Formats: sequence, C-alpha cells, structure tokens
Amino acid sequence: MGGAASPVNIDVAGQVELSVVVPAYNEEQRLAPTLEAIRTHLGDSCSWELIVVDDGSADETVRVAREAAARDPRINVVVSETNRGKGHALRLGVLASYGRRVLLTDADLATPIEELDQLAKAMTEGETAAAIGSRAHPDANIEVHQSRLRELLGRMGNRLIRAVAVPGIRDTQCGFKLFDGEKARAAFADARLDGWGIDVEILQFFRRKGWEIAEVPVRWAHQEGSKVGAADYGKVLWELARLKARAVRRVDLVLGALFLLSSVLLYKNLWADLRHGYLADSLQDQNQWEWFFAVTADNVAHLRDPLFTTVQNFPDGVNLMGNTPMLGLSVPFTPVTLAFGPTVTWALVLTLGIAATAYSWYWLFARRVTENRWAAGLGGALAAFAPPMISHGNAHPNFCVLFMIPLIIDRALRVCEGANVRRDGLVLGLFTTYQIFLGEEVLLLASLGMALFALSYALARRDAARAALRPLAKGLGYALGICLVLIAYPLYGQFAGAQSYHSVLHGDSAGNSPLALVEFASRSLLGDDATADKLALNRTEQNAFYGWPLVALALALVVRLWREPLVKALAFTGAAAAILSLGQKIRIPYTDVVFPGPWKLLAHRPLFESVIEGRVAMICAPALGALVALGAGRLARSGVRANKAVGFAAIALALIPIIPTSFPTNGRPDVPHFISSGMWKKYVKPGKSLVPVPLPDPGSAEALHWQSSTGLGFSVPGGYFNGPWGPDRVGIYGASPRWTSNLFGDIRSGKPVPDIGTDWQNQARQDLDYWRAGVVVLPPQPRAPELYEAVSRLLGRPGEKVDDVWLWQM
Repeated sequence: MGGAASPVNIDVAGQVELSVVVPAYNEEQRLAPTLEAIRTHLGDSCSWELIVVDDGSADETVRVAREAAARDPRINVVVSETNRGKGHALRLGVLASYGRRVLLTDADLATPIEELDQLAKAMTEGETAAAIGSRAHPDANIEVHQSRLRELLGRMGNRLIRAVAVPGIRDTQCGFKLFDGEKARAAFADARLDGWGIDVEILQFFRRKGWEIAEVPVRWAHQEGSKVGAADYGKVLWELARLKARAVRRVDLVLGALFLLSSVLLYKNLWADLRHGYLADSLQDQNQWEWFFAVTADNVAHLRDPLFTTVQNFPDGVNLMGNTPMLGLSVPFTPVTLAFGPTVTWALVLTLGIAATAYSWYWLFARRVTENRWAAGLGGALAAFAPPMISHGNAHPNFCVLFMIPLIIDRALRVCEGANVRRDGLVLGLFTTYQIFLGEEVLLLASLGMALFALSYALARRDAARAALRPLAKGLGYALGICLVLIAYPLYGQFAGAQSYHSVLHGDSAGNSPLALVEFASRSLLGDDATADKLALNRTEQNAFYGWPLVALALALVVRLWREPLVKALAFTGAAAAILSLGQKIRIPYTDVVFPGPWKLLAHRPLFESVIEGRVAMICAPALGALVALGAGRLARSGVRANKAVGFAAIALALIPIIPTSFPTNGRPDVPHFISSGMWKKYVKPGKSLVPVPLPDPGSAEALHWQSSTGLGFSVPGGYFNGPWGPDRVGIYGASPRWTSNLFGDIRSGKPVPDIGTDWQNQARQDLDYWRAGVVVLPPQPRAPELYEAVSRLLGRPGEKVDDVWLWQM
C-alpha cells in the first residue's frame, strides 16, 4: 500500500476526508503513473476523492483520466474546453471538491505523494488552516536539481514574489499544498487569476482572513518536461499587478479624482499665472520654498552635498538639514525643477500633496475606522482640507503635505498586531526615515498625537494594550535601528555640522486663543480676515479655527458613541491636543485671567522647544476626520430614514462653513533686468557675492527669487532660513544681524537715514569684506532714494546706473 497516510485517517460517516486535485495540461505520458501512485498511497486509509482537471489539453490527457476514472469511481474528471491556465484548472477542481481537506499536487509528482503525511501532520499538530510544501526550507531535500541558471533565476523570482506579495513564506510556488476544505473553497471562489499567480492569491486570501499557514520542508525532484520555467515567476508578478489594478474600486477612483479636483480649485489662481502669480498670504515663504526646490535641484544636478549650501547667507552658508527643503520631494522633483522651474514644482507639490494626503487619510479610515468608503472619504477630506491645513497650504507644504503620516500610523498598528513584527518594524523605520526628509516637526507632532491616542486607548482596552506591548516594543526596536542607520549622517550634520543651531525662539505667546478653536479661518467659506487675524500669529499660522458647528458635531458624536474604545481615544486625543495648543499661558477670553497651560511641561524639552505650540491643534484634524467618518458610516447603515436625514444634515451644517475657498494671488515683482539678462556676471567674480540693498531677510526675500529664477549663478549674504545666532547658537530666522544689514532694514521700514560718519563707513567696509562683496546692487523699490543716499554715504561715492539698477563695484 506504500504506507498508510494515518494523519488523514479520520473516519466520519458519509464525509469525504480528503480531496486530491490534480491539474493537467498535455500530461498524456505522465498522468496514469501519477494517478496510480496517489491511489496506491491513499488506499483505504480514509474516504477520499481524486479530481483530475484537464486544462484544454491537445493530446490524450482526457482519455487517460477517464480510463482511470472507469477503473476507480473515486476518481472524477473535470474538463475545461479551452486552455485557461493552471489557476483556472485549480479553481475548477477545488470548487468541485467535497473533502474536509484538499490537497493540490502537480501531475508530475515532483513532490512525492508520500509527503502528504508531513503536511497532514503539520496541520493536525499546529491546528493550522493550510500546510504548504517548501523547497526553500532549510530542511527541504532537493533530490534532483534544475540547471544552475534556471535554479538561480527561479530563486530570484521567488524572492521577489515573497517581497512584494507574501512576505514570510519561503516558497509560494511549490505545487504541493494541503488546505482546510471549506477555507480552500472560499479562497478559490474568491480568486480571480487563471495563471501561475493563483498560488500567491490564495495565500494572500488566507493571510487577510488571519488563517494560519504552516510551511513544511518536502522532498522534491526536478522532472524532465516540467511546464514551470524561470520566466513564469515574472508572469506571476504580472498577474498580481493586474489583479491589484482590478481590485481598485470605482469609489477609490472617484474619491481620488474629487480630492485632486478640490486641490486644483484651491490653487487655480496660482496655476492661472505661474510666471507672475504669488500666493497673497504666503508672506515671503513662496520665495523661500522656490529657492529650496531650486537649490536642491542644483545640488543634485552638480552632485553636491544636498544638506548644505553657501548660495544664501554667503559666506557662512545654510544648513539645509536644519531647515525645511523637503528633500523627500525636492530631490525626486529635480527633473521638473530643472526643466520647468521651481514655481512649477512649488505648485505641483502643494496641489498633488494635499490631494495625496486626503487619499492617504481616506485609505487609513477605510481600513481602520469604517467599512463605508464614502464615509471614509468624507473623513479623509476633513483631515486634509481642515482649516489649519489650508492655512499652511499658503506657505508651508511640510505641514499640509502629510501623505506619509497615515501610512506610519497604519504600520505602527500592524506592529501592535504582531503578525510579522520584524517586517512591519523595518517598514515603519523606512517610512519614518522618509518622513524625516519631508518634515521633522510634523513627525514630532504626529508622534505626540499617536502617544496621546495610544495612552487613551490603552486605558479603554487594557487587554489590547497588554497584548500589543511586547510586539510594539520589539517592532519599535527594529524601526529605530534601521532609521538611525539611515539618518545618522544627516542628523549629525543638522545638530553638529556647520550652521547648526539648538532651538528656535518663538516666545511664550505662540499658543492659540480658546476662541480660535471655535471661530472660522480666513479661507473658510464663512470666515473673514478681520476676525481670524486677531486670533492668529499670521495667515499661515491659523492652526485651529475648526468652527463651532464642527466642535458641536464632534461633541454629539462622542456622546452618542462613547461606549466604543476608539471614540474615547479619539476624543481624548483631540481634547488633549486642543488644550496643549493653548500654550504656556492660557488667557480666558474677555477677561484678564491667565493661568499656566500644560504646554509649559514640554516647552523647554529637547525638540519641543522649537515647536510653535499653536500647531499642536493640527492633531485635532485627523481625530475629527476619524470621528466624522465613523459617524457617517454608522448613519449609512441605519435603517431609519429620519435618523439618516437628520444625521447627514448635521454633518453638512458642520462642514459647509469650513469649506475652503481658493487661495488669492498677487502679481510678484519682476526680477530686475540686470539680473534676468545675466548682466550681473560682468561684476561678480568667482568667490564673491552680489549684495542686494537691502539684504534679503524673513521680511523681504525677493533676492531669493532673483536666484531661483535665474539658475542660482550668484551667492548673496543674508537670507530667509533658520540659522544660529550668538555664542549659544540659538536658532533665529535669517542671518545673524550686522550693522550694515540692520541699517538697510531700518531705512526700508521707514526710518530716516542717520548721520553717517567714519564709524559707519568703517563698519560697512568690514561687513562688505565679510560678505566678500563683488558688487552692491540697489533695484527699483519703495524708499529707493533713501537707500541710495545711505549706500553712497557709506561707500563715499555715488552709484553707477546700469540697466535698471544702481551699482557700486567693490
């Protein structure tokens, strides 16, 4: 009998214990011995059936199978009229089966049928849903190898499949697999692939369902005439890619298009005039960001260090890692910047980034919060287009382009689930590394929000917290390990390299007013500039302004759904972030009452000392988005029409007032023709700088636009960046002040020209020597006559009018 297969010998009256499915295509020569070997091994050890599926063979395979079936009624033959592929054949066979367990085996029996005993034993002892044969297991016995080239290509293909489709399984393509029958029939009924990729599709189905899979080492021998070649691994990847594309739901495409359309409408005025359009509320930040994109592209194109430059703040330079050039986007966008200019990159990053952020939040909410994808889309839109995000959309892409944050949150949750801690921990580390190159302060705020959520959820679900503690600690170890390796050099440069600094001074009055949480922002449908301007640092820092209707809706949802741990955690996270955002001193509106805020506990801690505390309220946006998504999803399931009508009306009334309006633009000043024509090249020698009057600073940075729009051919002193000041290297905005730069800035702001004598002239010479000035340039501007008088007195000679500027050669 060839040895009884005792592990499958469970006698249950009237039930087929084992179904063996053999797909066959042009197997006339090998099929009869294979069927006889299976019959001999199984014998009478259990009730079994053997299903041969002919996949449209062109030879006598069907005849051989039917002759075997005529000799043994336990053999059944299923015939496909055309050749559709192994996947199609397996699906026909499994769906025709009745066995409590289902074995899949190839017609060549490269894995001997006797190995069934090992698979059955593994399923029984491990209480798993499947046991798959593995040729890649360290204990596997390869009796006959393929050719070295074929084996190498096959190994490479299998590794690629594992990496992108089924991590953790060594051999997805071995044709010898044993499944729980009901689970196998459910998986194959759901399967869509007809080719070799069905093995991976079935394993992915089992993984999604949380069904355990055991990988068992088997004996295997290459069979001449095998129909599986190394190229078939490529076919598997192609089939999986097509399956992934087909799996995209129509709602996914519609929501993605709506998010993109919404973002385009926000920036339509900028797109209408990329040559002269300037976001009206961006202060000097558009000039700064375009410069960041331009200098990164220039560094990449010339293979220079992307973390430092002397093009601005010459000769000291700028520590780019200590600033916000968003290298994670500015580097990939280098071809766009070089081909079309930094303004196009600026517009693309903002437009595509906000749309991608909305889609990312939608994906997270659909995965973790609600099954209703339209409700998840509504929550994603709120999280990405909330008033604080729109405020930063004027000027700070690092605070509104947040598509990585939902991915990081989801990966952290996967780590907590413990399915594959090492893989998920490493991916979390890679995601975190990438986010560091998009925005470190955002990552810090997101980490604070995740910590608040984790703490509150742990209190609500202590059992879940205990179960997650060990895998979380282990996964964070993996994440921290790979992250530190990748960012060690950049962080060293940021905190200890040239032009590094220790913290940025913002004062103790950068928190939100309590009124800011319930008022409307400038760019909200029901907002107005006068009200919002009184409650914010500026229009790029309207960090709250959710509006009282949305706050009221959130409170109602929390009360209605309070029993759910998720709701408790979201409520605590949002409330805690709102309170922290009030800053070190909380002022009660309409009174003189001031009392310490909880932010005081964090204000002077490392990293937190550089945070503008009002920005902590941005954490409320995804918390509110998740609440709205959950509430809308529950309403959609309600069977009471009146409840639906009232509920969705309340959501609409809460969200309509904060719908953002398009960003207004102004015409930006033209670059002086002296600069745009390249005439400056005659006056600025290598190693020298062009000194604009006044010098660029956070209040006026047009000189950065001169540079970014003309290829960064010259360096300027001063600028708009974060850099060190004083012996303690405290971070400030702009260059360390000097006598001459201060003088020019005072005159520009309206102060009279002072009585300039020898001391002023000596100081000016020292400053110009320090800046290695090649030429001093005074462009047309308000207060130009006063500035001309000051420069002429400082240098002891009149300027020379060249083209449209005044020059003083050094």
